[in-house]
Amino acid sequence: MMALPGGRHLDAIPLPGQRVHLMQVDSVQRWMEDLKLMTECECMCVLQAKPISLEEDTQSDVILAGGPGPGDPLQLLLKRGWVISTELRRIGQKLAQDRWARVHSMSVRLTCHARSMVSEYSTVSRSSSQEMGQIEKLLMEKCSELSAITERCLQVENEHVLKSMKACVSETLSTLGQHFGQLLELALTREVQALVRKINASDNIYITESTTGNLFSLTQEGAPLCRIIAKEGGVVALFKVCRQDSFRCLYPQALRTLASICCVEEGVHQLEKVDGVLCLADILTDDSHSEATRAEAAAVVAQVTSPHLPFTQHLGSFLESMEEIVTALIKLCQEASSGEVFLLASAALANITFFDTMACELLLQLNAIRVLLEACSDKQRVDTPYTRDQIVTILANLSVLEQCASDIIQENGVQLIMGMLSEKPRSGTPAEVAACERVQQKAAVTLARLSRDPEVAREAVRLSCMSRLIELCRSPSERNSSDAVLVACLAALRRLAGVCPEGLQDSDFQQLVQPRLVDSFLLCSNMEESFV
Repeated sequence: MMALPGGRHLDAIPLPGQRVHLMQVDSVQRWMEDLKLMTECECMCVLQAKPISLEEDTQSDVILAGGPGPGDPLQLLLKRGWVISTELRRIGQKLAQDRWARVHSMSVRLTCHARSMVSEYSTVSRSSSQEMGQIEKLLMEKCSELSAITERCLQVENEHVLKSMKACVSETLSTLGQHFGQLLELALTREVQALVRKINASDNIYITESTTGNLFSLTQEGAPLCRIIAKEGGVVALFKVCRQDSFRCLYPQALRTLASICCVEEGVHQLEKVDGVLCLADILTDDSHSEATRAEAAAVVAQVTSPHLPFTQHLGSFLESMEEIVTALIKLCQEASSGEVFLLASAALANITFFDTMACELLLQLNAIRVLLEACSDKQRVDTPYTRDQIVTILANLSVLEQCASDIIQENGVQLIMGMLSEKPRSGTPAEVAACERVQQKAAVTLARLSRDPEVAREAVRLSCMSRLIELCRSPSERNSSDAVLVACLAALRRLAGVCPEGLQDSDFQQLVQPRLVDSFLLCSNMEESFV
């Protein structure tokens, strides 16, 4: 996370020239005196508000040492914006705790930060609009009001009066936050507009590269900025880059930025308006493009077909190009030179299997199962649980089709699925642990669906899948205490037991198969580790 900026320094501000007319001296001296007072005020507030005792909020006081670089309005807005947002949140926390001394000192400091942001941005930016000027005035008025009312609260001892004043402080803080949000959004919108205009007007590869890089950095600041970029024509400008041969070397960067913007609904809508899917299909099917370019195009496809985003399910233009895209993605999986490229291509395929049922039939026709299962034995392409998560997602969605079972048997896929039931994280990071849980759950789901075919069920029993499923049910540590994995394993075990009941001990049958599923679930989710 970026560091908090601190007070301004005189040496960072351009001084007036040496040749000053006599009639200008008084105004210049007055300006210098005012500036000095304002700067000292901010430094004083930071020092005054810095507590001697060690508190949970003192660390953030220390980060106020550095400021944004001169002449960079975007960095200034982002850094000052982050500081002020943090201060607003912390003032709210202290207010809830009735810590009035801290509330007041932080309110004074907040006023200084807001004044600095307004002053610094007006120095480095273009001429301010009337709307921005009005909101700046409202913001500073509310900051002064907050400082004044919190100072009065320090002198009040009557709890009833203090309670009514607390409600007033809370309302003032809320209004101040709204004004700040409006001002920041207006300022960021202006800067995004400038970047988009620069991309549209440029035929210089270096200027376009730098500007696109700035847009990408903004997308990493979160969904609100992605919405601004989409609304202000960022998607249109980036696809314009991706349609110019002279900018081919910038395609990966532009596509990476597009993938980030399309995490919001506005980005996907803009993509569809400019026939973005058709452009992605052209890139994916053109072997003259570098692997990196096609991988980034696959990343955009993965984003706009994500099953976690409800608005992507209405992307009508995707169906028209689906066969071309799916064919190109399978080829990319087959020829991937690295795990990252394979991950992006397989993630796109996995999402497409949720997007449309026709995609599953198409994948079977294109021998996707053989390509995916062969890749599992190639450590260069498939080396993480995140990649195996994509593969088993595809297998689980394909397993609803009857033809899938014979393809799985033919490619020795049951053994691979069995191995996925034993997926373990190499590190203890929450993301990797969660990925391993998903692999185990989807492997069990795939096994349960495929076991409708007696041949698959017999092969699973021969490979001791029932023993592993029992172990996952009875041992919470084997499934990281995941309820989702437990339910999937119970369902798979019951399906296999219907084909080969002799593979179960009586205790396993009576506890894991015979009762209702919910009763077996409650038994296993509450038991201590046991292999009895």
